[in-house]
Amino acid sequence: MTGSETAPTTVDTSRPHPARVYDWWLGGKDNYPVDEELARRILAVDGTAVRGAKANRRFMHRAVRTLAEQGVRQFLDIGTGIPTEPNLHQVAQGVASGARVVYADNDPIVLRHAQALLTGTAEGSTDYVHADVRDPDTILRLAAESLDLEQPVALSLVALTHYLDDDAYDLLAGYVDALAPGSFLVLSQVSPELDPPAIERVSDFFRTSGTPFFPRTAAEFGRFFAGLDLLEPGVCPVLDWRPEAEDEAAAKEGAVPVIAGVARKR
Repeated sequence: MTGSETAPTTVDTSRPHPARVYDWWLGGKDNYPVDEELARRILAVDGTAVRGAKANRRFMHRAVRTLAEQGVRQFLDIGTGIPTEPNLHQVAQGVASGARVVYADNDPIVLRHAQALLTGTAEGSTDYVHADVRDPDTILRLAAESLDLEQPVALSLVALTHYLDDDAYDLLAGYVDALAPGSFLVLSQVSPELDPPAIERVSDFFRTSGTPFFPRTAAEFGRFFAGLDLLEPGVCPVLDWRPEAEDEAAAKEGAVPVIAGVARKR
């Protein structure tokens, strides 16, 4: 499935892209000099950037595993990013081989890697939609070719909402409204509360490069979960969301400016 009419299909190497900056922090190779330059500039003012990216990735693994263990069998991941193993479908299908996963992203590099994302179990299904998060009609219409939206779906936007302005509250509410009761919303995003001056400079770097950036406090982030039931421990630092041994070890190196939460639709 595709939604290429809503997102670019050619790679612009003249300006950095958040997915490729994130890929550089994770040690990936699918980035360009402009992405590395921005990643290094950010790292120079926020020394937690690499640790934060890795902590965020582990949060996704824990959240998906938790929901799959609770019986969720459908996942819609928006803002997928460049594939880094284990990917979401590998985590979900590792718990339940019949899990169905749809990825959505607007980065042409992610489109090039879609085949890697589509390798799942024989029992489950994995599909990709090339479309922008701001086009929910296209994403939901194409996702419905693989997912039954009348049944619970885990909707994840991991490290994405800080690239969306305050219209994001209504945007995400619209996505949640389209999902069945018993569905889940999985979110993480950058918060300014740990080191406001550093995050303000990071925001300036992104904005200057052409990428809007909107860090949010825990209270502002919590608004995304309005009307939903937060799973314990609620909105919290990403390293504190049901940490495992690797997260506890990472926390000893210091906090990271990323917050997270998972909530259930009644």
